Amino acid sequence: MNTMLLRLRRLFGPELPALLVFLLLVVVGFGFIAPRFMTMANFESIAFQLPVLGLLTLAMLAPILSGGLNLAIVYTANLSGLTLAWVLIQFGGPDAGYVAFAVGVIAAIAVGALAGAAMGFVIAYVGAHPILVSLAMMIFLRGLGEFLTRGGDISGFPDYLRVLGHGVVMGIPVPLILFLIVAFAWHVILSRTRHGFAIYMIGSNIRAAEYSGVHTKRTLTLIYTLSGVLCAVAGILMLTRFNSVRVGHGEALLLITVLACFLGGVDPFGGFGRVLSVVIALIILQVLSSGLNLMGANQHLSTAVWGLFLIAVMVLRHVAGRLPMLNKPKE
Repeated sequence: MNTMLLRLRRLFGPELPALLVFLLLVVVGFGFIAPRFMTMANFESIAFQLPVLGLLTLAMLAPILSGGLNLAIVYTANLSGLTLAWVLIQFGGPDAGYVAFAVGVIAAIAVGALAGAAMGFVIAYVGAHPILVSLAMMIFLRGLGEFLTRGGDISGFPDYLRVLGHGVVMGIPVPLILFLIVAFAWHVILSRTRHGFAIYMIGSNIRAAEYSGVHTKRTLTLIYTLSGVLCAVAGILMLTRFNSVRVGHGEALLLITVLACFLGGVDPFGGFGRVLSVVIALIILQVLSSGLNLMGANQHLSTAVWGLFLIAVMVLRHVAGRLPMLNKPKE
């Protein structure tokens, strides 16, 4: 039994049991406080809302694991969505066919990858700090998007896109299926490939990684490129969910992605973190948001709760790190 528990801890991280217990307490608590919480309609709503936040969080995860940060995830997603929208409009808008959609998806992913690669190149080869580089990219993408759209919305897309944003397969929302596939692929990349191993090494000690033969510059560039690709997928999903594109969609999600990573046990200085724990943290945050909404809390109060929650997570992790009994390995 102890051997199995140790294997589970190594595979999923020591924070997973605590996250699962906390998730159970949150669900039970809101089940008593808000009668409508324990309904299929509410759980279906959570399942539809989670994927966009989840994809953006996965896009934030790898840069944090490498000791960096990507503040441009939301606007990379928005500009990628704008690219898809532009292609669809050029091919007839509501009458655009599947070929136009395929071309638009490829173009959107290319835009996301290009934005990420540009950040990764500057961080890796110029040596600029990731926060400054991603902040500059965020400002650039926001300004470019507002210039192209004049601050307005773009809408008028084919009806078949509703399947991707609102469809259900065997009772499971299509957006959730897409997110789970991406999360599993991200888990495999980080835990089973040389690139994933290099990410953890760079986050732990970039100098030691260089001495070990890791091509750190190429790895950093690829990290932000893949982050941009995930942002593009999130942007495509936002277009299909909202049936419109606007610069600024999902602005409030940026800090929540950072909160989800830290709540999921990701080291803010890099080198440690797992996809599954972050996914559980995402579910906790989405459940909290849904519960607060059902209790009648407005959006501003929810934002305040996120801030307090982030402070509480940091304090608890700091206290846990200073307790010898929690850090002493079992013999």
